[in-house]
Amino acid sequence: ASDRILGNVDAPITVIEYASFVCPTCATWNISTLPLFQAKYIDTGQVRLIMRDMLTEPAQQAAVAASIARCALPERYYDVAHTLFVWQSTARNFQDWSAWYSRAATQAGVPVADLLTCVQSPETAAAVQASVAAGAAAGVQGTPTFFVNGRIVPGNGAMSDLSAAIDPLIQP
Repeated sequence: ASDRILGNVDAPITVIEYASFVCPTCATWNISTLPLFQAKYIDTGQVRLIMRDMLTEPAQQAAVAASIARCALPERYYDVAHTLFVWQSTARNFQDWSAWYSRAATQAGVPVADLLTCVQSPETAAAVQASVAAGAAAGVQGTPTFFVNGRIVPGNGAMSDLSAAIDPLIQP
């Protein structure tokens, strides 16, 4: 129920991305590859994408970012995620985490006080940790890691790897 879905919830193919908002490779995928992936598979109704949290170092900053995204309105989740990924390198390079969080918070679609309450809640922390635990149980060892209909896709999300896993599943 806490999954944020990009695309048609009834799409026949489910792609799950385990990502960390502080992972540079995740940022590159979400900025550069996601638009191509979305045009080819999501916008055509063939695939729904679900992004789930993994925490990589610096884990505290990753957890706060994941909490901000979770606390956004569901329809704004991917806007928040995009903002976090676009500004990630600035935050990492200059250690200006508060500005990074603030940029993402402006995309959340909820009042700042409500967002802060949600971000600081034990329920939100438990949801992030549950995602991390589920990823570990599924065999996630690094980020990003992708699954297509429950099967892990080797690599870091290259379109060729994802296409090789998805295309045989598409019904003509």
